[in-house]
Amino acid sequence: MTHTLALNGRFARHYAEMVVAMVAGMLLFGPLWSISLGWWSTLARPDVSALVMATNMTVGMSIWMRVRGHGWAPIAEMGAAMYVPFLVLFVPYWLDVISADALMIGGHVLMLPAMFAVMLLRRSEYTVHHHGPAPSSGRAMTALKHRWPTWLALLMTIESWFTPLYPPAIALMVLPTAYLAIGAYRKRLREPGVLGVQLAGFGVYLVLVGVALAVPDDVAKYLIGAGWLLHGAWDYVHHRYDKVVPRAFSEWCGVLDVVVGLTIILLV
Repeated sequence: MTHTLALNGRFARHYAEMVVAMVAGMLLFGPLWSISLGWWSTLARPDVSALVMATNMTVGMSIWMRVRGHGWAPIAEMGAAMYVPFLVLFVPYWLDVISADALMIGGHVLMLPAMFAVMLLRRSEYTVHHHGPAPSSGRAMTALKHRWPTWLALLMTIESWFTPLYPPAIALMVLPTAYLAIGAYRKRLREPGVLGVQLAGFGVYLVLVGVALAVPDDVAKYLIGAGWLLHGAWDYVHHRYDKVVPRAFSEWCGVLDVVVGLTIILLV
């Protein structure tokens, strides 16, 4: 009985991981396609968008399955579960039986039982522990796995190179405040000298914001961009010495801060 419960628990956990990876792929790779389809407006139609969505989810899910050590056969089967629901609904959509909204919503809803059915076909595949990627792709998957905060930040900021994010000066205060809040939660501010350094950084950004608000906009943008870049260096130091915040956070934040800072200075 206990063994059966354990197997069912692993199966359920694998299913939940697939759903999360699917949603992550949809959110992370969406900006790439939105930029590309913007260049070819004739492709910006519901059926094409449905295939793009399925592709985004398949890529995210496939990456995670390789990281977890699954073979290509189950990955291909799970990928089919992403596409088949949309393909089935294309015919009634093309015949004007269902709307574009029904196509998109119906495809997403049908994916869930399709994924479950695929997992049932290989139940043993999803009730065992997978300890890592296959040897043939081990090095690439290991790099992907360990540098995931960097890839996540780069994906999140792709659109910034085309439509630069330009937060107001006051938004800079979020950066040092986040470190203080996370450090307090993790009880890292109690370490010798840490609280003083964080408060000093907070003070620097307070002055920077005050100056940015007082000068003309064409000067303020350089100060705001410099503020984001400066925090990227702050993130690097904290990541290098594993201080205050989790290293994954400082890595992700550092890459994001540098991209936002550069795009403000170069493109805004």
